[in-house]
Amino acid sequence: MASKVVDLRSDTVTKPSEAMRAAMAAAVVDDDVLGADPTAQRFEAEMAAIMGKEAALFVPSGTMGNLISVLVHCDVRGSEAILGDNSHIHVYENGGISTIGGVHPRTVKNNPDGTMDVDKIVAAIRHPDLHYPTTRLICLENTHGNSGGKCLSVEYTDKVGEIAKSHGLKLHIDGARIFNASVALGVPVDRLVKAADSVSVCLSKGLGAPVGSIIVGSKAFIDKAKILRKTLGGGMRQVGVLCAAAHVAIRDTVGKLADDHRKAKVLAEGLKKIEQLTVDSASVQTNMVFFDIMDPRISPDKLCAVLEQHNVLAMPASSKRIRFVIHYQISDSDVQYALTCVEKAVEELLKGSTEFEHLTNGTTKSSYGH
Repeated sequence: MASKVVDLRSDTVTKPSEAMRAAMAAAVVDDDVLGADPTAQRFEAEMAAIMGKEAALFVPSGTMGNLISVLVHCDVRGSEAILGDNSHIHVYENGGISTIGGVHPRTVKNNPDGTMDVDKIVAAIRHPDLHYPTTRLICLENTHGNSGGKCLSVEYTDKVGEIAKSHGLKLHIDGARIFNASVALGVPVDRLVKAADSVSVCLSKGLGAPVGSIIVGSKAFIDKAKILRKTLGGGMRQVGVLCAAAHVAIRDTVGKLADDHRKAKVLAEGLKKIEQLTVDSASVQTNMVFFDIMDPRISPDKLCAVLEQHNVLAMPASSKRIRFVIHYQISDSDVQYALTCVEKAVEELLKGSTEFEHLTNGTTKSSYGH
Protein backbone atom coordinates (compact mmCIF):
# COMPACT_ATOMS: atom_id res chain seq x y z
CA MET A 1 0.00 0.00 0.00
CA ALA A 2 1.39 3.40 -0.95
CA SER A 3 2.11 5.88 1.79
CA LYS A 4 0.26 8.54 -0.20
CA VAL A 5 -2.71 8.66 -2.51
CA VAL A 6 -1.85 8.83 -6.20
CA ASP A 7 -4.70 10.99 -7.45
CA LEU A 8 -5.13 10.78 -11.22
CA ARG A 9 -8.77 11.89 -11.33
CA SER A 10 -7.89 15.30 -12.74
CA ASP A 11 -5.34 18.08 -12.57
CA THR A 12 -7.94 19.99 -10.54
CA VAL A 13 -7.07 17.95 -7.42
CA THR A 14 -3.71 19.55 -6.61
CA LYS A 15 -3.14 21.01 -3.16
CA PRO A 16 -1.63 24.50 -2.74
CA SER A 17 2.15 24.42 -2.46
CA GLU A 18 3.91 25.91 0.55
CA ALA A 19 4.92 28.85 -1.62
CA MET A 20 1.27 29.43 -2.55
CA ARG A 21 0.16 29.25 1.06
CA ALA A 22 2.86 31.73 2.09
CA ALA A 23 1.88 34.12 -0.68
CA MET A 24 -1.78 33.90 0.32
CA ALA A 25 -0.94 34.67 3.93
CA ALA A 26 1.19 37.67 2.98
CA ALA A 27 -1.08 39.11 0.28
CA VAL A 28 -1.96 42.79 0.52
CA VAL A 29 -5.70 42.95 -0.07
CA ASP A 30 -8.67 45.29 -0.31
CA ASP A 31 -12.18 45.18 -1.76
CA ASP A 32 -11.90 43.98 -5.36
CA VAL A 33 -15.58 44.65 -6.13
CA LEU A 34 -14.75 48.29 -5.44
CA GLY A 35 -11.68 47.94 -7.66
CA ALA A 36 -9.30 48.42 -4.76
CA ASP A 37 -7.45 45.11 -4.29
CA PRO A 38 -3.81 45.77 -5.27
CA THR A 39 -2.80 42.12 -5.50
CA ALA A 40 -5.70 41.35 -7.83
CA GLN A 41 -4.87 44.37 -9.97
CA ARG A 42 -1.22 43.38 -10.29
CA PHE A 43 -2.08 39.79 -11.17
CA GLU A 44 -4.64 40.81 -13.78
CA ALA A 45 -2.14 43.19 -15.38
CA GLU A 46 0.48 40.42 -15.35
CA MET A 47 -1.85 37.95 -17.05
CA ALA A 48 -2.97 40.48 -19.66
CA ALA A 49 0.69 41.05 -20.57
CA ILE A 50 1.50 37.32 -20.68
CA MET A 51 -1.49 36.62 -22.91
CA GLY A 52 -0.84 39.62 -25.16
CA LYS A 53 -4.18 41.31 -24.46
CA GLU A 54 -5.14 44.73 -23.13
CA ALA A 55 -6.83 43.67 -19.90
CA ALA A 56 -7.76 40.72 -17.71
CA LEU A 57 -10.30 39.77 -15.06
CA PHE A 58 -10.11 37.16 -12.29
CA VAL A 59 -13.23 34.99 -12.03
CA PRO A 60 -14.14 32.15 -9.65
CA SER A 61 -14.24 29.37 -12.27
CA GLY A 62 -13.62 28.45 -15.88
CA THR A 63 -17.33 27.87 -16.41
CA MET A 64 -18.08 31.42 -15.32
CA GLY A 65 -15.21 32.72 -17.42
CA ASN A 66 -16.56 31.05 -20.55
CA LEU A 67 -20.12 32.12 -19.79
CA ILE A 68 -19.11 35.75 -19.28
CA SER A 69 -17.06 35.73 -22.47
CA VAL A 70 -19.88 34.30 -24.57
CA LEU A 71 -22.39 36.76 -23.11
CA VAL A 72 -20.16 39.77 -23.75
CA HIS A 73 -19.81 38.82 -27.41
CA CYS A 74 -23.44 37.69 -27.79
CA ASP A 75 -25.10 40.61 -26.03
CA VAL A 76 -28.38 40.32 -27.91
CA ARG A 77 -30.70 37.47 -26.95
CA GLY A 78 -31.15 35.06 -29.82
CA SER A 79 -27.52 35.33 -30.87
CA GLU A 80 -25.78 32.16 -32.01
CA ALA A 81 -22.34 30.77 -31.14
CA ILE A 82 -20.57 28.20 -33.29
CA LEU A 83 -18.76 25.61 -31.18
CA GLY A 84 -17.66 21.99 -31.18
CA ASP A 85 -20.23 19.29 -30.48
CA ASN A 86 -17.79 17.74 -27.99
CA SER A 87 -16.55 20.97 -26.46
CA HIS A 88 -16.52 21.71 -22.75
CA ILE A 89 -18.75 24.76 -23.16
CA HIS A 90 -21.38 22.75 -24.99
CA VAL A 91 -21.27 19.52 -22.99
CA TYR A 92 -20.14 20.28 -19.44
CA GLU A 93 -21.22 23.80 -18.51
CA ASN A 94 -24.86 23.13 -17.74
CA GLY A 95 -26.11 24.77 -20.92
CA GLY A 96 -25.45 28.14 -19.32
CA ILE A 97 -25.04 30.09 -22.54
CA SER A 98 -28.62 29.13 -23.40
CA THR A 99 -30.34 28.98 -20.02
CA ILE A 100 -28.81 32.18 -18.71
CA GLY A 101 -27.74 34.08 -21.80
CA GLY A 102 -30.32 33.16 -24.40
CA VAL A 103 -27.50 32.19 -26.77
CA HIS A 104 -28.20 29.43 -29.28
CA PRO A 105 -25.40 26.86 -29.77
CA ARG A 106 -24.67 25.91 -33.37
CA THR A 107 -22.55 22.77 -33.10
CA VAL A 108 -19.96 21.56 -35.56
CA LYS A 109 -18.50 18.07 -35.25
CA ASN A 110 -15.19 17.94 -33.42
CA ASN A 111 -12.54 15.87 -35.17
CA PRO A 112 -10.42 13.44 -33.13
CA ASP A 113 -7.73 16.12 -32.85
CA GLY A 114 -10.15 18.65 -31.36
CA THR A 115 -10.46 20.80 -34.45
CA MET A 116 -13.58 21.56 -36.44
CA ASP A 117 -13.28 21.44 -40.21
CA VAL A 118 -12.85 24.99 -41.44
CA ASP A 119 -15.33 24.54 -44.29
CA LYS A 120 -17.92 23.28 -41.80
CA ILE A 121 -17.37 26.34 -39.62
CA VAL A 122 -17.95 28.57 -42.63
CA ALA A 123 -21.05 26.58 -43.58
CA ALA A 124 -22.44 27.02 -40.06
CA ILE A 125 -22.36 30.82 -40.28
CA ARG A 126 -25.93 32.00 -40.77
CA HIS A 127 -26.95 34.20 -43.65
CA PRO A 128 -29.38 36.96 -42.66
CA ASP A 129 -32.85 35.48 -42.55
CA LEU A 130 -35.75 36.15 -40.23
CA HIS A 131 -36.02 32.40 -39.55
CA TYR A 132 -32.52 32.10 -38.09
CA PRO A 133 -30.60 33.34 -35.08
CA THR A 134 -27.71 35.70 -35.78
CA THR A 135 -24.21 34.23 -35.72
CA ARG A 136 -21.93 36.37 -33.55
CA LEU A 137 -19.22 34.10 -32.16
CA ILE A 138 -16.96 31.11 -32.81
CA CYS A 139 -15.56 29.16 -29.84
CA LEU A 140 -12.46 26.95 -29.85
CA GLU A 141 -11.02 24.83 -27.02
CA ASN A 142 -7.25 24.45 -26.55
CA THR A 143 -6.23 21.96 -25.34
CA HIS A 144 -9.31 19.96 -26.25
CA GLY A 145 -10.24 17.84 -23.25
CA ASN A 146 -12.64 15.35 -24.79
CA SER A 147 -10.13 14.69 -27.56
CA GLY A 148 -7.52 13.59 -25.06
CA GLY A 149 -5.84 16.92 -24.39
CA LYS A 150 -4.99 17.55 -28.04
CA CYS A 151 -3.44 20.88 -29.02
CA LEU A 152 -4.85 23.20 -31.66
CA SER A 153 -2.01 24.60 -33.75
CA VAL A 154 -1.35 28.30 -34.10
CA GLU A 155 -1.90 27.97 -37.85
CA TYR A 156 -5.36 26.47 -37.34
CA THR A 157 -6.28 29.07 -34.73
CA ASP A 158 -5.14 31.89 -37.01
CA LYS A 159 -7.23 30.47 -39.85
CA VAL A 160 -10.36 30.35 -37.71
CA GLY A 161 -9.58 33.88 -36.55
CA GLU A 162 -9.41 35.03 -40.16
CA ILE A 163 -12.78 33.43 -40.85
CA ALA A 164 -14.31 35.13 -37.84
CA LYS A 165 -12.92 38.53 -38.78
CA SER A 166 -13.96 38.27 -42.42
CA HIS A 167 -17.54 37.52 -41.35
CA GLY A 168 -17.71 40.17 -38.64
CA LEU A 169 -17.67 37.58 -35.84
CA LYS A 170 -15.70 37.28 -32.60
CA LEU A 171 -13.44 34.38 -31.60
CA HIS A 172 -13.32 33.05 -28.04
CA ILE A 173 -10.85 30.40 -26.91
CA ASP A 174 -11.65 28.19 -23.96
CA GLY A 175 -8.02 27.96 -22.90
CA ALA A 176 -8.51 26.06 -19.67
CA ARG A 177 -5.20 24.29 -20.42
CA ILE A 178 -3.77 26.79 -22.91
CA PHE A 179 -0.38 26.76 -21.15
CA ASN A 180 -0.19 22.99 -21.68
CA ALA A 181 -0.82 23.62 -25.38
CA SER A 182 1.79 26.38 -25.51
CA VAL A 183 4.43 24.17 -23.92
CA ALA A 184 3.60 21.12 -26.03
CA LEU A 185 3.62 23.08 -29.29
CA GLY A 186 6.62 25.21 -28.40
CA VAL A 187 4.65 28.37 -29.22
CA PRO A 188 4.53 31.35 -26.84
CA VAL A 189 1.08 31.59 -25.32
CA ASP A 190 0.49 35.16 -26.51
CA ARG A 191 1.21 34.09 -30.09
CA LEU A 192 -1.02 31.04 -29.74
CA VAL A 193 -4.04 33.19 -28.86
CA LYS A 194 -3.23 36.25 -30.97
CA ALA A 195 -6.25 35.69 -33.23
CA ALA A 196 -8.69 35.49 -30.31
CA ASP A 197 -10.87 38.32 -29.09
CA SER A 198 -11.10 36.66 -25.67
CA VAL A 199 -9.50 33.76 -23.83
CA SER A 200 -10.36 32.01 -20.58
CA VAL A 201 -7.47 30.41 -18.68
CA CYS A 202 -8.02 28.00 -15.81
CA LEU A 203 -5.56 28.60 -12.98
CA SER A 204 -6.60 25.56 -10.93
CA LYS A 205 -5.98 22.80 -13.47
CA GLY A 206 -2.48 22.07 -14.74
CA LEU A 207 -1.14 25.27 -13.20
CA GLY A 208 -2.12 24.08 -9.73
CA ALA A 209 -3.63 27.19 -8.13
CA PRO A 210 -6.36 26.40 -5.59
CA VAL A 211 -9.16 28.48 -7.15
CA GLY A 212 -10.01 30.57 -10.15
CA SER A 213 -9.69 31.42 -13.80
CA ILE A 214 -8.69 34.53 -15.70
CA ILE A 215 -10.32 35.96 -18.80
CA VAL A 216 -8.43 38.29 -21.12
CA GLY A 217 -9.36 40.55 -24.00
CA SER A 218 -9.65 44.20 -24.93
CA LYS A 219 -10.27 46.83 -22.28
CA ALA A 220 -13.82 47.30 -23.63
CA PHE A 221 -14.41 43.54 -23.38
CA ILE A 222 -13.18 43.41 -19.76
CA ASP A 223 -15.26 46.45 -18.78
CA LYS A 224 -18.38 44.58 -19.90
CA ALA A 225 -17.11 41.35 -18.33
CA LYS A 226 -16.85 43.04 -14.91
CA ILE A 227 -20.54 43.91 -15.05
CA LEU A 228 -21.49 40.36 -15.97
CA ARG A 229 -19.23 38.93 -13.28
CA LYS A 230 -21.15 40.96 -10.72
CA THR A 231 -24.49 39.90 -12.24
CA LEU A 232 -23.52 36.23 -11.97
CA GLY A 233 -22.40 36.54 -8.36
CA GLY A 234 -18.71 36.28 -9.17
CA GLY A 235 -17.58 39.53 -7.60
CA MET A 236 -15.43 38.68 -4.58
CA ARG A 237 -13.97 41.01 -1.99
CA GLN A 238 -10.41 40.35 -0.77
CA VAL A 239 -9.72 38.18 -3.81
CA GLY A 240 -6.03 39.10 -3.73
CA VAL A 241 -5.59 36.11 -1.42
CA LEU A 242 -6.46 33.85 -4.37
CA CYS A 243 -4.62 35.95 -6.94
CA ALA A 244 -1.45 35.66 -4.86
CA ALA A 245 -1.60 31.87 -5.10
CA ALA A 246 -2.35 32.09 -8.82
CA HIS A 247 0.71 34.31 -9.33
CA VAL A 248 2.88 31.64 -7.72
CA ALA A 249 1.25 29.01 -9.94
CA ILE A 250 2.16 30.95 -13.07
CA ARG A 251 5.66 31.63 -11.78
CA ASP A 252 6.47 28.11 -10.57
CA THR A 253 4.32 25.61 -12.46
CA VAL A 254 4.42 26.56 -16.14
CA GLY A 255 8.00 25.34 -16.25
CA LYS A 256 6.91 21.94 -14.94
CA LEU A 257 4.26 21.25 -17.59
CA ALA A 258 6.68 19.64 -20.04
CA ASP A 259 7.60 17.14 -17.34
CA ASP A 260 3.89 16.41 -16.79
CA HIS A 261 3.61 15.66 -20.50
CA ARG A 262 6.62 13.36 -20.35
CA LYS A 263 5.12 11.43 -17.44
CA ALA A 264 1.84 11.09 -19.31
CA LYS A 265 3.75 9.49 -22.19
CA VAL A 266 5.45 7.08 -19.78
CA LEU A 267 2.08 6.21 -18.27
CA ALA A 268 0.56 5.60 -21.70
CA GLU A 269 3.46 3.39 -22.81
CA GLY A 270 3.09 1.35 -19.62
CA LEU A 271 -0.64 0.89 -20.06
CA LYS A 272 -0.06 -0.37 -23.61
CA LYS A 273 1.74 -3.38 -22.18
CA ILE A 274 -1.36 -4.60 -20.33
CA GLU A 275 -3.12 -7.02 -22.65
CA GLN A 276 -6.68 -6.14 -21.66
CA LEU A 277 -6.21 -2.41 -22.26
CA THR A 278 -5.65 -0.32 -25.36
CA VAL A 279 -4.18 3.15 -25.57
CA ASP A 280 -2.82 5.19 -28.45
CA SER A 281 0.33 6.48 -26.78
CA ALA A 282 1.33 8.37 -29.93
CA SER A 283 -1.75 10.56 -29.51
CA VAL A 284 -0.80 11.68 -25.98
CA GLN A 285 0.26 15.28 -26.47
CA THR A 286 -0.15 16.83 -23.04
CA ASN A 287 -1.10 15.61 -19.56
CA MET A 288 -4.09 13.37 -20.31
CA VAL A 289 -4.13 9.63 -20.97
CA PHE A 290 -7.30 7.89 -22.13
CA PHE A 291 -7.39 4.12 -22.28
CA ASP A 292 -10.06 1.64 -23.28
CA ILE A 293 -10.85 -1.65 -21.57
CA MET A 294 -11.16 -4.46 -24.11
CA ASP A 295 -12.17 -7.33 -21.79
CA PRO A 296 -15.94 -7.44 -21.12
CA ARG A 297 -15.31 -8.89 -17.67
CA ILE A 298 -13.79 -5.60 -16.57
CA SER A 299 -15.75 -2.35 -16.31
CA PRO A 300 -14.30 1.11 -15.69
CA ASP A 301 -16.33 1.36 -12.48
CA LYS A 302 -14.91 -1.86 -11.07
CA LEU A 303 -11.36 -1.12 -12.16
CA CYS A 304 -11.49 2.33 -10.56
CA ALA A 305 -12.94 0.84 -7.37
CA VAL A 306 -10.16 -1.74 -7.11
CA LEU A 307 -7.55 0.91 -7.85
CA GLU A 308 -8.95 2.99 -5.00
CA GLN A 309 -8.30 0.08 -2.65
CA HIS A 310 -4.64 0.46 -3.66
CA ASN A 311 -4.67 4.25 -3.08
CA VAL A 312 -4.84 5.13 -6.76
CA LEU A 313 -7.76 7.40 -7.63
CA ALA A 314 -9.35 7.62 -11.07
CA MET A 315 -12.80 8.08 -12.57
CA PRO A 316 -14.46 6.41 -15.54
CA ALA A 317 -14.80 8.46 -18.69
CA SER A 318 -17.36 6.24 -20.41
CA SER A 319 -18.72 2.71 -20.32
CA LYS A 320 -15.40 1.36 -21.61
CA ARG A 321 -12.90 4.13 -20.99
CA ILE A 322 -10.90 5.64 -18.13
CA ARG A 323 -8.99 8.92 -18.12
CA PHE A 324 -5.82 9.52 -16.12
CA VAL A 325 -4.55 13.08 -15.72
CA ILE A 326 -1.01 13.98 -14.70
CA HIS A 327 -0.22 17.10 -12.68
CA TYR A 328 2.87 18.51 -11.03
CA GLN A 329 2.22 16.67 -7.75
CA ILE A 330 2.50 13.29 -9.50
CA SER A 331 6.06 11.94 -9.41
CA ASP A 332 7.79 9.38 -11.61
CA SER A 333 7.48 6.85 -8.80
CA ASP A 334 3.76 7.62 -8.58
CA VAL A 335 3.42 6.80 -12.28
CA GLN A 336 5.21 3.49 -11.82
CA TYR A 337 3.13 2.67 -8.75
CA ALA A 338 -0.07 3.44 -10.66
CA LEU A 339 0.98 1.16 -13.50
CA THR A 340 1.72 -1.65 -11.06
CA CYS A 341 -1.67 -1.18 -9.43
CA VAL A 342 -3.53 -1.17 -12.75
CA GLU A 343 -1.90 -4.45 -13.66
CA LYS A 344 -2.76 -5.95 -10.26
CA ALA A 345 -6.33 -4.65 -10.41
CA VAL A 346 -6.86 -6.19 -13.84
CA GLU A 347 -5.55 -9.52 -12.56
CA GLU A 348 -7.84 -9.40 -9.52
CA LEU A 349 -10.90 -8.65 -11.64
CA LEU A 350 -10.09 -11.41 -14.11
CA LYS A 351 -10.16 -13.95 -11.31
CA GLY A 352 -13.91 -13.62 -11.54
CA SER A 353 -14.41 -13.13 -7.84
CA THR A 354 -17.88 -12.01 -6.84
CA GLU A 355 -16.39 -9.80 -4.14
CA PHE A 356 -16.25 -6.94 -6.65
CA GLU A 357 -19.88 -7.12 -7.74
CA HIS A 358 -20.91 -4.56 -5.13
CA LEU A 359 -18.44 -2.01 -6.48
CA THR A 360 -20.73 -0.87 -9.29
CA ASN A 361 -24.41 -0.60 -9.96
CA GLY A 362 -23.86 -0.33 -13.68
CA THR A 363 -23.88 3.43 -13.72
CA THR A 364 -20.75 5.03 -15.11
CA LYS A 365 -19.67 8.37 -13.74
CA SER A 366 -18.00 10.78 -16.10
CA SER A 367 -14.89 12.79 -15.24
CA TYR A 368 -14.85 14.69 -18.53
CA GLY A 369 -15.98 17.96 -17.04
CA HIS A 370 -12.93 18.24 -14.80
